Amino acid sequence: MTRPYHSPRRAQDAADTRRDILRAAAELFSANGYARVTVADIAKRAGVAPQTVYSSAGSKSEILHKVVNESIARSDSRTTTEAIRKTDGLATALTLLAKGTRLGNEGEQQVVDALFAAFPVHEDGAALWEQSTTAYRQALRDVAEHLVDKRLITMDVEKATDVLWFCFGFGAWRTLVKECGWSWDDAERWLAQQAVTIFSH
Repeated sequence: MTRPYHSPRRAQDAADTRRDILRAAAELFSANGYARVTVADIAKRAGVAPQTVYSSAGSKSEILHKVVNESIARSDSRTTTEAIRKTDGLATALTLLAKGTRLGNEGEQQVVDALFAAFPVHEDGAALWEQSTTAYRQALRDVAEHLVDKRLITMDVEKATDVLWFCFGFGAWRTLVKECGWSWDDAERWLAQQAVTIFSH
């Protein structure tokens, strides 16, 4: 009975190739829009053959889903929510939330741009939206539960989650920074202030 052959070097090369493909795809989706990018474009940017793209990362649609999954995995919402759970003041909690969501959106701006370009034309835009927002909204719901439990706000958890999404979701950051040209610092301060005002009334 022979053992299956396993080459750590080959496995690492395959992982590196997949990483390069996903990175190239994210760059192209962000810069050119999902609809305008082809697998051949991704292959050229990554320095591999088109067939390697398919075998390593899948179709263009599958590649975008993988790009989103890796972006979600990189997000550090747990650190932010844990810090917020240690707070007893509304302004402190929302200031921390503004900082945490700013870092996530700023660090993953390329992926967010790719998502917004893909939603209208992707084969299954609804599933893509759910994939990209579920974990984000759950983190905001955790914050809403803390604010309600500490009696820092009078809204119920579901409504508070919606308000936090309005203040700190993809759309808020994208509108101020990308569409209006605000700096990330200015957007962070202003969104925190607006959230405090909303929940204080």
